[in-house]
Amino acid sequence: MNNSAIPRPEFPNPQFERKDWQNLNGKWQFKFDHGKTGEERNFVSDDKAFDMEINVPFTYESPLSGINIKDICECVWYKRTFNIDNNWNNGRILMHFGAVDYHAKIWINGKYVSFHRGGMTGFAFDITKYVHTGENTVVVKVLDDLRSGKQPSGKQNFAYYSFGCVYTRTTGIWQTVWLEYVPFESYIKDFKVYTDIENSTVTINAAFSNAVKDTDFTAEILYKNRVINGKLRKVSGTSVSVQLEIPKENLRIWDIGKGELYGLVLTYGANSKYDTVYSYFGMRDIKIDGHKILLNGKSVFQRLILDQGFYPDGTWTAPSAEDLKNDILISIEAGFNGARLHQKIFEPLFHYYADILGYITWGEHGNWGMDFSAESYQNFTCEWIESVNRDFNHPSIIGWCPHNETHWGQRRDDLAYIYRITKSIDPTRIVIDTSGYVHVETDIFDIHDYEQNVEVFKKRYEALLDKNNKADIFQNDNKWDRDKIMELPYFVSEFGGTWWSEVSSESSSSTQSWGYGKAPEDIKNFYERFEGLVSALLDNPRVCAFCYTQLTDVEQEQNGIVYYDRRKKFDMARLNKILTKIAAIEK
Repeated sequence: MNNSAIPRPEFPNPQFERKDWQNLNGKWQFKFDHGKTGEERNFVSDDKAFDMEINVPFTYESPLSGINIKDICECVWYKRTFNIDNNWNNGRILMHFGAVDYHAKIWINGKYVSFHRGGMTGFAFDITKYVHTGENTVVVKVLDDLRSGKQPSGKQNFAYYSFGCVYTRTTGIWQTVWLEYVPFESYIKDFKVYTDIENSTVTINAAFSNAVKDTDFTAEILYKNRVINGKLRKVSGTSVSVQLEIPKENLRIWDIGKGELYGLVLTYGANSKYDTVYSYFGMRDIKIDGHKILLNGKSVFQRLILDQGFYPDGTWTAPSAEDLKNDILISIEAGFNGARLHQKIFEPLFHYYADILGYITWGEHGNWGMDFSAESYQNFTCEWIESVNRDFNHPSIIGWCPHNETHWGQRRDDLAYIYRITKSIDPTRIVIDTSGYVHVETDIFDIHDYEQNVEVFKKRYEALLDKNNKADIFQNDNKWDRDKIMELPYFVSEFGGTWWSEVSSESSSSTQSWGYGKAPEDIKNFYERFEGLVSALLDNPRVCAFCYTQLTDVEQEQNGIVYYDRRKKFDMARLNKILTKIAAIEK
């Protein structure tokens, strides 16, 4: 189903797509529950309890929700009806939520179904036994105690007014809600794709919702809509592994700016009833070679930009799919070849556009807001595992970074623990334990540095070329052995952040508006500073990657290469020329 009359009508996850689906975005009934007493007052069954409407998938804090109230409410309720047609009988019906911040409880037709804890990853329930042909009702209760310290919140502000580098909150449903129909009694629950360029093979490991005996499973690979290989397996159990060869004449490599993708069709079932999932994958390889990071065997300097994924009208939710794609196109136009996705688990559709455009990314959790108690870390870890599993098949994601700017006050074992968990789930990618400040176990060394003086900045990283130079190029990592650090690839994962704004707006006129360092005197001085900072890293043969802060202004933080509404600040061709010169480590 694809209804252009509702917001965000597109299928939300092209890597796991079923054709028989129903989009539940649009108008829902809504209720603030400041006392958190809605269950006691029977909101689940009381039709008169809901006194507002909201435009899902936009949260009440955003203008596009139709409510646009910025105040904090730790409990909100949603309700709507939906129809089940006769042709959805004799199978399974799944209800999906792209993301609900933070703790969601679901009722169907007055009966409790289940819950999900975690504000940035999706979840689904089999609701077959709760629904019937005709009209049905879903009720969602959301708890979001941002100030508790027990949940990851990223850059969401815990106070009323945004300040510094924290911004408007996201409470409740903020990604697409949809139904899917599966005609078979069991269905494909998950699958992972492992690619091997050297041997021109693809391995698909699939898992099913429940065990069924003597059942067909078929995997087909397509290139340009033509089947180039396939295999049928008989399955008895809850999983299967299939390896397929890609004919040499059909081998295409996914690369930067070349989003070569293969189609993948998985079918599972028997007796003319099959669950069919449509997906895709890219053939690419990422590895470390000394101080270099190799993409498909070639040293590639990662010219990344920091992307926080905020929108003036939708907050965490992009107003349209085109807005997600456009953010990538802005970055590419300026000369960046990828992004560090910062303090937020981005929605699958963003990764889809990165995949088709050949745009590399680092996946990151929004760990800010946690007090790092056992409870908060349990919540963090569960959601991080969901994220890595969900996004495993995206070729554009080349690395994981679960934390940002942690410190020695946090237990060192936590950083090692999450690093090891991530590597155990995904041994194919690079992992950084925490971006900036400190490291415990990591594949590469990274640092944050907002020095605005070009000469000071350049001299600091020249120390990488001399083991005897004691310059401060490791920040708080003085507890690490210097020789050990010098063996790792070096990534300046935040720099720049130069304050620049030429327009007057509510946020730019605020006394809280800011950027890093003193703003340049004029546009000429900006370009000189930008080129000096960028070149200091591109020209250094020991630096393999950088991440410039940032893609867009976000509310009071005004250091983007475009304004918050995505209007351009600078001559993109000029930035592109500076950014795309060959780096020393690429020679």
